[in-house]
Amino acid sequence: MSRGPWLSYTGRVTLLALASGLPGILIALAFLWKAELDTAAQWSLTLLVLGSWIALVRVLREGLARPLRTLSNLLAALREGDYSVRGRLPLASTLANEPFAALLMEFNVLSDTLREQRLGALETDALLRQVMDEMDVALFAFDSARHLRWLNRAGRQLLGEPITRMLDKSASELGLAECLEGEEPRTLTGLFDGRGGPWELRRREFRQGGISHQLVVLTDLQRVIHEEERLAWQRLVRVLGHEINNSLTPIQSIASSLQELVQQTPPPEDREEDLARGLSIIHRRSEALGRFMSAYARLAKLPPPRLAPVDVGTWVRRVAELESRLPVRVREGPAISIQGDGDLLDQLLINLVRNAVDAAMETGGSVVLSWSSSASHVEVWVEDQGPGLSSTTNLFVPFFTTKPTGSGIGLVLGRQIAESHRGSLSLENRHDERGCRARLRLPLRPSAS
Repeated sequence: MSRGPWLSYTGRVTLLALASGLPGILIALAFLWKAELDTAAQWSLTLLVLGSWIALVRVLREGLARPLRTLSNLLAALREGDYSVRGRLPLASTLANEPFAALLMEFNVLSDTLREQRLGALETDALLRQVMDEMDVALFAFDSARHLRWLNRAGRQLLGEPITRMLDKSASELGLAECLEGEEPRTLTGLFDGRGGPWELRRREFRQGGISHQLVVLTDLQRVIHEEERLAWQRLVRVLGHEINNSLTPIQSIASSLQELVQQTPPPEDREEDLARGLSIIHRRSEALGRFMSAYARLAKLPPPRLAPVDVGTWVRRVAELESRLPVRVREGPAISIQGDGDLLDQLLINLVRNAVDAAMETGGSVVLSWSSSASHVEVWVEDQGPGLSSTTNLFVPFFTTKPTGSGIGLVLGRQIAESHRGSLSLENRHDERGCRARLRLPLRPSAS
């Protein structure tokens, strides 16, 4: 066990001052006692010399100890977080020759720096808390003992109690124990007495004051779902209204003209011909409207896939042979099978090949089918040498089409079929040459829905 010094710092300074002045004092006393003076004078002068020696030692000790006590008090103020204290500096003319003055100057600079850093940290913390308080998601911070240490405004609204009553409560008392357990991200229901939800749970670990904490993030998915439903209904109503108006407007106009024609007396000579022509237009527009509604019904009632083994090579070659307008070349890939609904996959690939052939026939190009595989997925490629895509914004918008006789559901239906197999469908312009490339990505073993 180590032992501290037997003398304090002040004691050592005092002892050093006494030792440094002792030779001179002894010499002075020696000369004093050799002088021919009476005994009373000698003792008086001796006491005067010894008193002056002791006084000088005290002054020297205080001169060395006082700056250190001052510096200790200044550092104690910093330790307590008081950055307003300053060391008083001497005149600038003596600053260069004063080591302690230079030390005070460095202390003042350090105090200013710490003060600025503390203000910056406080401002950043206040801004972060304000931002987190304004967030729509509920945030809860729990310490290592699972006691609540902080929550934002959304969290307070969900718990419905004053913050002073919620802090320091355990997660079990707040009904949030399952938020600190299990995997994440995941979806939870039944929180907050069934108010709101379902909730998406995410957790993050952070340290504060050297102690581990858990930040729980709860996102109300119901609001997101409702917003997506609202936008979907708006898009659907806009598309349906546009298509129906395209058919009803000419029907109404022609019906009004025919009504006026019938009421004319005497009837014009070409009335029968005008009636036949008008009724023919009404018939064609009615049929077009019927086809549109039928296509929408087919899109909305896509059946779930019935999974069975599908040989990719056989599937691709069979679809390529169905196209008679243009020879479709097949670039062979690996021999591999997937689990899928053969009828739905045929419908998907037939639509992609038909679109590719339509594009290639505009430029006199060709169409190539190919496929590749990885450890978990197979990718089927449909490449054409057509004019390419002018815009990809509306490719998968229902009923949007640039073809005069198109229905606008082929790509949408194809994406639905791909996603029902836990896959994906994308289109992009080719980089190696002119044309478009469709990529169908399907898992080798689709997970359960």
